[in-house]
Amino acid sequence: MFRPKIPTMPQPTGLTTPPAVVEPTALTPGVPASPPASVAPVPARLTARLTPGTALALVGGGASAVLVVGAVLVSILLAVALTATSVAVCAVALRSVLGRR
Repeated sequence: MFRPKIPTMPQPTGLTTPPAVVEPTALTPGVPASPPASVAPVPARLTARLTPGTALALVGGGASAVLVVGAVLVSILLAVALTATSVAVCAVALRSVLGRR
């Protein structure tokens, strides 16, 4: 009951072609390329330097992003709570109106 059913691979029927014979090819050495006359030096990679001002800006930017995201989430939560409350009040009012018949 819990054993998986493994499909079996069907065996090929009919004529099959024999594998092709691969013949080795001869390699001829090429003429080595001469190096270019002058190569411009590669400039060193610039690294970002973290000064106290940039560190303060990064911390301030991160804190403001967290505050904005938090405010958005809280407003969404309040909107959902107010909607649920208003729906509940409407349901109670309809129940009391329809129950008096």
